[in-house]
Amino acid sequence: MRDWTILEELWEVIQDRADHPSAGSYVSSILTHRKGVDKSLEKVGEEAVEFILAAKNQVPERTVSEAADLLFHLLVAFKASGVDPADVLEELAARRK
Repeated sequence: MRDWTILEELWEVIQDRADHPSAGSYVSSILTHRKGVDKSLEKVGEEAVEFILAAKNQVPERTVSEAADLLFHLLVAFKASGVDPADVLEELAARRK
């Protein structure tokens, strides 16, 4: 099993794209979109639906791919919304107790 450090690495890239936007960056294009935070939220919704459909239709490869897309876009939406993933992890840990 791969550890969760990939999510930390993705978060660092997302933060860098936010701090240093570039025309060729997909993340920058979402974070600087004229719709503001709504663009990132639209992507989360789109990817959530695609994940649900893949899981419902029992297509393992698609389910994994869409889950990865959903996690990625959720991180982008965190950045767009000013949410620190560490706060989400703390909330999960508090619920575990």
